[in-house]
Amino acid sequence: MTATTPRPLDAAVGSLVRARGREWVVLPGTTPDFLLLQPLGGGTADVVGVFPDEDGVEPATFPPPCADDLGDSSAAALLRTALRVGFSASAGPFRSLAGTAVSPRSYQYVPLLLALRQDVVRLLIADDVGIGKTVEAGLIAAELLAQGTVQRLAVLCSPALAEQWQRELATKFGIDAVLVLTSTVKSLERDLMMNESIFDRHPHVIVSTDFIKSDRRRHDFLQRCPELVIVDEAHNCVGGSGQGQRSRHQRFELLRGLADDPTRHLVLTTATPHSGDDEAFANLIGLCHLDLATADLGTERGRRLLARHFVQRRRGDIRSYLDEDTPFPRDRLTLDVPYTLAPEYRSLFDDVLAYAREQVRQDRGDAKGRVRWWSVLALLRALASSPRAAEATLRTRAANIDADTVQEADAVGRAAVLDADDEALEGIDTTPGAITEDATDTASGRDRRRLLGFARRAATLRGPAQDRKLAALTDQVRLLLAGGDQPIVFCRFIDTAHYVAEHLTTALGTKRAPVSVISVTGELPPAERERRVAELTATDGTHVLVATDCLSEGVNLQEGFSAVVHYDLCWNPTRHEQREGRVDRFLQRKDIVRAITLYGEDNGIDGIVLDVLIRRHRAIAKATGVAVPVPGEGQGLIDALAEGLLLRGEDSRDQLMLDLELAERSRELEQAWTSAAEKEKASRARYAQNTIRPEEVAVEVEEVRAALGSHGALREFLDSTFAALGSTVSTTDDGFTAVTATLPLGARTGLPTGLREPLPFHTEPPAERGHAVVARTDPAVKAIARYVLESALDPTVPAAERPARRAGVMRTTAVTTRTTVLLLRLRFHLGLPTPTGTRQQVAEDACVVAFEGPPSQAVWLPDDRAEALLVAAPAGNVIEGMARGWMQDLLNELDELTPALNTVADQRADRLLSAHLRARAGASREAQASRRGLRVQAQHPVDVLSVQLLMPVAGGLR
Repeated sequence: MTATTPRPLDAAVGSLVRARGREWVVLPGTTPDFLLLQPLGGGTADVVGVFPDEDGVEPATFPPPCADDLGDSSAAALLRTALRVGFSASAGPFRSLAGTAVSPRSYQYVPLLLALRQDVVRLLIADDVGIGKTVEAGLIAAELLAQGTVQRLAVLCSPALAEQWQRELATKFGIDAVLVLTSTVKSLERDLMMNESIFDRHPHVIVSTDFIKSDRRRHDFLQRCPELVIVDEAHNCVGGSGQGQRSRHQRFELLRGLADDPTRHLVLTTATPHSGDDEAFANLIGLCHLDLATADLGTERGRRLLARHFVQRRRGDIRSYLDEDTPFPRDRLTLDVPYTLAPEYRSLFDDVLAYAREQVRQDRGDAKGRVRWWSVLALLRALASSPRAAEATLRTRAANIDADTVQEADAVGRAAVLDADDEALEGIDTTPGAITEDATDTASGRDRRRLLGFARRAATLRGPAQDRKLAALTDQVRLLLAGGDQPIVFCRFIDTAHYVAEHLTTALGTKRAPVSVISVTGELPPAERERRVAELTATDGTHVLVATDCLSEGVNLQEGFSAVVHYDLCWNPTRHEQREGRVDRFLQRKDIVRAITLYGEDNGIDGIVLDVLIRRHRAIAKATGVAVPVPGEGQGLIDALAEGLLLRGEDSRDQLMLDLELAERSRELEQAWTSAAEKEKASRARYAQNTIRPEEVAVEVEEVRAALGSHGALREFLDSTFAALGSTVSTTDDGFTAVTATLPLGARTGLPTGLREPLPFHTEPPAERGHAVVARTDPAVKAIARYVLESALDPTVPAAERPARRAGVMRTTAVTTRTTVLLLRLRFHLGLPTPTGTRQQVAEDACVVAFEGPPSQAVWLPDDRAEALLVAAPAGNVIEGMARGWMQDLLNELDELTPALNTVADQRADRLLSAHLRARAGASREAQASRRGLRVQAQHPVDVLSVQLLMPVAGGLR
């Protein structure tokens, strides 16, 4: 590019200037004395401020192609892709998509379109498990940030999922967020200035909901909170009838405080929004709009109001949506596999059960009695899990041993023993402990000795000879592996997981066909858990993952595993569903997902839990088509189960009363559970998303793909570029590798440091350190695209080192008369409405136009015809001298096209404005407010990036 003869500086927003040896676009905020500039193809991180006089800023124009630098037929296509990769933001209504590393599926645009139709975004995304709520919420966040509607973002989630959210935002959306957790807050606060908050210092944060919900933390967060908040698993933050847990109350107070700010954007995600509890659902949707908390959703008015803030799709709704089929597993096959206790295990179980009954007889309703109650229940669960878990429990103090009140003893005991679905998963897999007294008197010392004796007996039961449950697992895992499945074995306790993994390593390992087995538990931080899983699945052979419930929620394991084995039953069927949901989701390659549940026929626990909870959950889900958690009454049934187990063997009349009570509670639960499922089924049908019609989505998706190109086009671009530069490319299972050591020096020096050689490219993110992803935002891809574009613009670069050229002449059967194809770069000045006023932004776009005949008599072709000609195939040779002469004659007349090309730019600006208005269209007055102030203005003149002259196969210049 060359500078023109100096003239008065035109510093209009969107205009092109030259400074510091390169070309820049003038940004909003510029004044006559101080310019804000962004390099062509650069991003917000590259913006600089300059003084026009001191930095020698002058107007710049884009030079035309050169007739002496002709290229082949692929030149224009390469240039167009290179140009698109360089866009930091798109000119269309979805500004952020140019800077994201994910290619959304068509149905994932629906929540984004709903969000754009609101001045202040309040949205509940309630899609089924595995559909991609994280991507949908991330798209909204990226768009609001790109448009300048918000400057800061907070994600509230469980600490177990914090690092996954951090990685997803960074790798897919380019949003770098810090973790605000119990483990990180001290180091973050250490660097703060006086009266400065973490949320003042760091614009984007991932926050543990349970950390921030406390009274002391909550008030600071509400005062300094970012403008946009995403709440993951939002159903855990609301309660209704029968759900009075203090933790839920504190979470709801936090969310209610956030929602009370009328300017705050709030995006809630959950796969279980209703669950049959009308009050909890009203509390949840009331966070989106206060009127929804009391609205009659049976009326048309109530449903219309909800539809503006609520999106819920089941797999069947989006399995085939528009032009895309989303592959989900076709079916989930379940199998319950029984086992019985070996004689010595049976003897220990009976002795421990007798001890447990002695302990609960001492319960007089005080705190110590409740400690004993929960400790013996924990002991029985551990003994049913594995000998190692039992031994560890028998040697460990109960977690609630120091409780002063019954309520405190119950709260700690339930968290350690039961599987509540609304509690954080961190620490849930630790050994619960059975020692309830210090050995300071004769009685407690005697109890301690009995427990240690039980522990020594448990230690002798390790291995499949005495532990038939372990033997049953080994058989099932072998069958799964033989059928081509890679299983995850879920255990309740850390000790059990290690015990199972050690045995499977020995039992399955052979020299001819080794099986990789690892255990992942809550002992490890989340990042280390994911690293170990990634290393396991990176191997080519078969593998088995043994895990605790630290991996049962939020972690995506479908690409490495296809089956789940429940080694330990959960006393909460929702947890079973969460486990199976790790593999039964989008991108699972297997058509059938298998789920196997091991249960003890004679241990007094598993049979009742399986019949009353797990199988009933499956039956209701199958009958109604929806899976909902156990209703609030379910806790009473859990208590009845525990009482029946611990108090059996007493007076026969008492036992009969217990059995009758259990049967009655079981019937009541089934009725309430079925009713909840029917309500959920009805709510899904009644509140199905119909505000955004599929044909509306189709228009927007087509616009995005036309502006930014497809994933396949980017792969073709990389393949063609590497081939043109003499690099060796080899296909892999999830992408390809490319040798970069042989690339020209200019291309090599532009690549990020620390890349592997050869460089692995993966089809989808994330990629490990030193690897690349086939995505527009990947640093290696951007560097390659930058080299292709800059080398094409610099004729001093040797021809062999330039994959693309700006001019070309060829004969082709695609035309019957002389036809010219132009690749244009357009720049636009956008005015985008925000709650605080209109924000000025600059955007780039690329388009292809074509005309027949000479420039002075141009007959312009439709856009789709021009696009097709861009990839026309050559069908005959053109003598080099003749081609150069034809091209020079064409270039001499290029200025005659300026008015027509400016008209093209203005028409494109009108189309973009219509797209922005269409995306924000809606029936509400609130939606109309989001359209005021919209403006799209084309910058003249346009840049002619390449000129391709297509000649018919027969005949000469016509």
